[in-house]
Parts: sequence; structure tokens; C-alpha cells
Amino acid sequence: YKGGEFDMLLNEAVDESLFTEPFVVFEIDSIKEHKILFPIVTLIIMDVFIQKMRFREGVRKALIIEEAWKAIASPLMAGYILYLYKTVRKFWGEAIVVTQELGDIIGNVVVKDSIINNSDTVILLDQTKLKDNFDEIAKILAINPPERKKIFTINQLNNKDNRGRFKEVYIRRGAVGEVYGVEVSLYQYLAFTTEKPEKNAVEIYAKHYGSYQVGLDRLVEDLSVSKLGLGE
Repeated sequence: YKGGEFDMLLNEAVDESLFTEPFVVFEIDSIKEHKILFPIVTLIIMDVFIQKMRFREGVRKALIIEEAWKAIASPLMAGYILYLYKTVRKFWGEAIVVTQELGDIIGNVVVKDSIINNSDTVILLDQTKLKDNFDEIAKILAINPPERKKIFTINQLNNKDNRGRFKEVYIRRGAVGEVYGVEVSLYQYLAFTTEKPEKNAVEIYAKHYGSYQVGLDRLVEDLSVSKLGLGE
């Protein structure tokens, strides 16, 4: 890129630390409406992953797009994702899209066809709230009647006696899927919970003991001694 306001920015030497970092997060919520920063950051994301994909040999690469629909909706990013889904496997990589609303995907014609046609694995959480309007989703994802029956057993069966906290998930590889129970320890649950009161409790303990690990250990110990449920 030559000339103009962003000549220096777009032609600076690449930040090599991003190339070697094993885990990079781009949080774009705060800039998705910014007419200048948003397209520049989009270009950086695209460039960083292409560099990693093509030149980091012997390492598994993954681009995970989570709820970033403002980015996907842009013609620039949509075309990039279309290219990526057709190319990434050749470089021992994968592209993953996460959404709470399937309409976010099907609203973009370019991305819809690319993502759905090239996704060998489909993972669905509890679909109970969509049960009455599931026909469109089933059609788009090519879910046949036997698979639908499996999907609507998610978290609905009386199978929780004498088991730890767990949630169920449907995972389909190819045309056939199964429902799996995902059961984790209390340590794992508290480390990754998104429930605000639980997150606050972990943060209070971590701050008090000066360490996230020690704080988590003490919180679990106190819960065990108290004999109280997590909600209590």
C-alpha cells in the first residue's frame, strides 16, 4: 500500500511475536462500528492467520470465529472465510465458527454455503427452545428424522443420579451423530464458568490468596467443608 494516511501502518514490519504465539485473541466488539480501525484489524487477523497457516509447519492451526458476525458480514471477511474453508486443511489447519443464532450464518449467502458445505463436524447444544421451529435448521444442516430425535433428548433424560455436574451435547461427524455427556470436575467448572456470581467468587478467592490456582483450591475446599450446593 503506498501513500495516504495509513501508509506507515500498513507497511510496517510484521509483529513477529504474533507469528510464534500459540494463542492469540482478537477482541473486536469495541471496534466493530469504527470505520477506520475495524477494516484494518480485519486485515491484520486475515494476514496473521494466513502466515501461520502457510509457514508454521508441523503445528496444528485453528481459526475460531466466535460471535464475530459483524466481521463475517463484511464482504472482505466473507470472501476470506470462503477461501479459508477451501484451503486450510491442506496446511493441517481448521476453521471453526461458533454461534448462538444460526440465522447469523444463513443471513450471509457467501458464508452460509461455504461453512455448511465444508463443515465435516457439527456440534449442537440444547435445542429445546427451537423445537417448534426446527424445520428450517434441520433443512439447512441436512438433519434427518432419526438424528432430530437424538438432538431432542439433550438434557431431557432422567440420567443424572449419582453423577457429577454434566451437560449433554450432540456431535455429528458426516451424516450420523450421537449425544454425549460432558462431565467435568468442580475445579474445571469454576475455572471456565460464565455465571457472574460464580466468576466473582473465584476472583475474590484468587485476590485474597494472591494466586488463581490457590484461590481455586481453597474455594473448592470451603465448598466441600460447608456441604452447601454451589448456588447456596
